[in-house]
Amino acid sequence: MSADLIIALALGYLVGSIPWGVVLTRVTGAGDLRTIGSGSTGATNVLRTGRRWLAAATLLLDLLKGAAAVLIASALFSQAPLVAAMAAGAGAVVGHCYPVWLGFRGGKGVATLMGVVLALAWPVGLVFAAIWLVLLATTRISSIAGMGAAASAPLTAWMLGKGMIVPVLLGLAVLVLWRHRANIVRLLQGTEPRVGGRGSAEGSMP
Repeated sequence: MSADLIIALALGYLVGSIPWGVVLTRVTGAGDLRTIGSGSTGATNVLRTGRRWLAAATLLLDLLKGAAAVLIASALFSQAPLVAAMAAGAGAVVGHCYPVWLGFRGGKGVATLMGVVLALAWPVGLVFAAIWLVLLATTRISSIAGMGAAASAPLTAWMLGKGMIVPVLLGLAVLVLWRHRANIVRLLQGTEPRVGGRGSAEGSMP
């Protein structure tokens, strides 16, 4: 692995590890997100504070940090911008899921992955977003929406002729599914909560 690739990966990790959900809930007086609900740092858990605008802001910032990691790396490493961008994007999703600042306990990675995909190949990102929205609207189960959108990314990239980014998207989709392993168990048991319903289980609003 080249030095540039390591730097891009580390850059992406640092950007992705910014726990916007924790930051926003603290500065707005909504409490310590790590003691609310599942303790996850993503937008779904922020929604449990009862402040929808705060959850929406978390979602947007988590998405933007994924896109920012890709775009910054692409600009900094002009020799192989796509390779650097993919490394930074992968680092950003890993950083969101396992932030060093919070004892490696983060979110599920869906919103950050969406930002990464939009920055790497915006048509693929638009399909990702559309699938997430459709699944969320039809099932009202955010984990299904998040996992379905993540799983669609490598297939969509392949179908649209973006073969270079398929391996990294496949790896990140597997990571997102792994982060949802508890949700998968609840889905099989029929106990996964719906958006707006009762229950304390963690979903996956991006």
